[in-house]
Amino acid sequence: MASTRAGGEGDRVPADAPLLSDLMPWSAAPLRLGRSWVLAPDAASLTARWDRLVRAEGAEHEALFGPTRARTPQSAVPGLPGQVAGTGQVPGTGQAGGTGQVAGTGHVAGTGRFVRESGRCPEPLRVLHGPFDEQWLIPDHRLIDAARPELWRVAGAPQVFAVEQGYVPGAGGPALLVSALLPDGAPTAGRPGRIRPLYRRPGGLEPNVTPGLTALLGARHGREVAPEEVLAWAVAVAVPSPRGPVVPLAADPGVWSAGVELGRLMTAIQLRGAHGGVRHRLPGGRRPYVRATVPDRPGSLAYDPAEEVLSLGTGRVAPVPAGAWDFMVGGVRILELWFERRAALPEGTEPGTLAAIRPPGWRREWTSELLDLITVLALLAELEPRRQQLLTAGLLTGPTLTRDELHTTGVLPAPPAARRPASVLDHHEEGPDGQLALI
Repeated sequence: MASTRAGGEGDRVPADAPLLSDLMPWSAAPLRLGRSWVLAPDAASLTARWDRLVRAEGAEHEALFGPTRARTPQSAVPGLPGQVAGTGQVPGTGQAGGTGQVAGTGHVAGTGRFVRESGRCPEPLRVLHGPFDEQWLIPDHRLIDAARPELWRVAGAPQVFAVEQGYVPGAGGPALLVSALLPDGAPTAGRPGRIRPLYRRPGGLEPNVTPGLTALLGARHGREVAPEEVLAWAVAVAVPSPRGPVVPLAADPGVWSAGVELGRLMTAIQLRGAHGGVRHRLPGGRRPYVRATVPDRPGSLAYDPAEEVLSLGTGRVAPVPAGAWDFMVGGVRILELWFERRAALPEGTEPGTLAAIRPPGWRREWTSELLDLITVLALLAELEPRRQQLLTAGLLTGPTLTRDELHTTGVLPAPPAARRPASVLDHHEEGPDGQLALI
C-alpha cells in the first residue's frame, strides 16, 4: 500500500540515530479527558449536552457529569489559558487576547465549582482528535481530567504541534504527525506518544530545539539552519520505535535540504492552510466530489478500487485514490475510523447518558470534511515514494550524525530546563473561583 509505512522501517535506519526526544526535548503527555461527552464531531451536540447537564439536579447531575478521581462537580480548578475572559491565546486560531473566545461571540468557561454552574456552554473549540480527525471540545478545565494547560498556553499562530504516534510492532503508518490545532494525542492503537510543540512560548518564541543543535547542523551543512527545519526534517524521516520516533540526521547538505523540502511539504498538507499557509489540493480531474448525496443514516462504508468510489450507504464520493483509502496509522485505516466515529454511537454508550446526545442523522459539513480528509491522505500517500527514497538512498548510504557525536560535541544531553515548560511570569491567568494565578 503506497500510503503506509513499513513496520520494519526502524530496522533500516542507523542504530545509533537520535530520537525525536533528543532533538525536541520539551513534551507533554496526551490529554486525558476523563469523560467522553466533552468531545464530539459536531459542536451542536456539545451545547445540547451542556444544557442537559446544567438543568439536572442532585444525583442525576452527578451521574450525568461522570465523576472521576480527578474531577467531580465540586472540584476547584483554574481556568485554561486562553479560555477565560481577557487572557492569552485562543488555541489553534492565532487570535490573541480579547475575550479568549473561539468565534468572538460565544460564552467562555468559568472557574467556579461546576456544581453551581447555570450559564451557557463555552464556545466549543476545534481540536485534533487522534490522527487527522478534527472534532470539537468543550474548553472547560472543570470537565477535563488532565487538560495539559502548558499546551494551551503556547497554542495559536505560528505554533505547530508534533504528535508522536503510538508504536505498534509490525503495523504500518507514520511515526510523527503535525497539527496547528491543539491535539489531544489520542492513538489509533498502541501506547500513546508525546506531544512536542515547536515553540516553548506564545507567538513563536523560543524554539523547542535542543540548544546547540542548529549551530552544529549549520556547521555541517555550510549555512544557517533554522529551528523550523529540524521539525520539517523529522516529519520527513521519523520512523517508529518502542522508545519513540527515531530521527536519523543527515550529514550531507544535499540530503538534508531534500529532506527539509519534503518535510515542509508534508507539514503544509497536514496544516490544511492554517497560519496563513497554502491549502494543498489534488490536481483537476483527481479531486474527489460527491456523486450521490450521503443519506441521513449511511450505515456502512465501502471502497471500490477499480472505480475509485467510496460508498457511504447509498452516497458516493469519487474519485478517491487508493492511497487515501489504504492510509493507515498504527495499523488502523484512517477513513474507516473517521466514518465509524460519525455513523454510529461509540460501542458501550448507554442510552440516557450525555454521550448518547448526538445528531439525528448525517450532517452536511461532515461530507465537506470527508472530502478534505481524502485530499490530505491522498497527497501524503503520493509523497511516500519520495520519503522511502530519502530513507534508503540518502540515509543508509550517506553519512549521518550519531547520538555519540551529539554527546561528544556537547549538544546532548539537553539541559534539564529544556525538558520543562517555560515559565510565563508576566502572564495573568485565572485560578479556581476567580482567583489570580501567576504562572
